[in-house]
Amino acid sequence: MQAAPVRATAIPSFTTALRAVESLLLSSGQRTARRNAWTSVLEDRRRAKDRVEAQRVLEAVTSARTS
Repeated sequence: MQAAPVRATAIPSFTTALRAVESLLLSSGQRTARRNAWTSVLEDRRRAKDRVEAQRVLEAVTSARTS
């Protein structure tokens, strides 16, 4: 006797589910605008992190020279 075939379906991630809902509710222009806005937020965060790191390096160099 053979076992019945098992059907496995992947459960979509939260992000995938949100994108699906977004695609149903928003026009493509709004989706693009939201995606661009989020990309800008991420890029701003990256630049802010880089600025903090650069400031730390400058302070370390300045304190090393005065010591």
